[in-house]
Amino acid sequence: PRPDFRGALEECLGMIEVAWCFLMLHGDTLVAARDPHGFRPLVIGRRDGMVMVASETCALGLFQPEEIREVEPGEILEIRGAEIRSSRLPARTGASARRAHCIFELIYFARPDSEVFGHSVHLVRKAMGARIARDDPSPGDLVIAVPDAGNSAALGYAVASGVELEHGLTRNHYLGRTFIQPTPALREMGVRMKLHPVRKAIEGRRVTVIDDSLVRGTTSRQMVRLLREAGAREVHLRLSSPPLRFPCFFGIDIPTRDELISNRLDPDGIAREVGADSVRFLALDALRSCVDRPDDYCSACFSGDYPCPVSDAPVHRTCQEARP
Repeated sequence: PRPDFRGALEECLGMIEVAWCFLMLHGDTLVAARDPHGFRPLVIGRRDGMVMVASETCALGLFQPEEIREVEPGEILEIRGAEIRSSRLPARTGASARRAHCIFELIYFARPDSEVFGHSVHLVRKAMGARIARDDPSPGDLVIAVPDAGNSAALGYAVASGVELEHGLTRNHYLGRTFIQPTPALREMGVRMKLHPVRKAIEGRRVTVIDDSLVRGTTSRQMVRLLREAGAREVHLRLSSPPLRFPCFFGIDIPTRDELISNRLDPDGIAREVGADSVRFLALDALRSCVDRPDDYCSACFSGDYPCPVSDAPVHRTCQEARP
């Protein structure tokens, strides 16, 4: 046991593995820290002597901070009043110091009005949509988004393709995320309660639906059914991320490969499974081209190349070992 708080803090944080952000009060000091790989975002802002810490920049917007920066991977901040002391976690023997920002934050988790890992979330998603419009265009004559995570990508797709963007699905904002419901029946019920088609906008049209990702397929299957019931003549699904094939050990609720529809079916098989006329995904190299310094990101849920050893991983190797 370490007799001093600072030593005990470093020792405890050094025992926490993989993805984490840490915030606590100790007396009159606010302590904030981020894991050495920087999987999850953490930001600090200042205004008029006040210091604020949050997971995303959008949380600080109300206070109009004069300065915002990311807490660096492996950085510890001790904040007392307006005074900030910055230091680094001691390097752990054998630990990789390479950055491994979760690219799924930019695809799905973060709010579009945030800046995460130095990027505007909205603009990155818009670039993803534009890229799949160029790489795998659909024969649809109307573009709609699966709200809300698909909104920015749908805009990018529509601009790049020149196809009309329409508000074809309305979301009930009083329900949670459907992909984390515990059973298929609850997930299917959740989709019907959550998404409502705008019949007059899509009736008789060949609809290109833009969504951020495809996990189990439950949401997509129900959504395609809703669109067909509302009169859509064709439904073409375009995903602004690659196929999810591997579990995440760093904070995303994807516990097993068996639950991932892309792990057992190719895009044409998925289209048959969900009832769409076609399904296409953004390629991993195309996704990487949408961000600066792509090697600073973790994309293990797509590639199986984990940035640090994980004992239960189907591919037990690091990204550094896997890259040529």
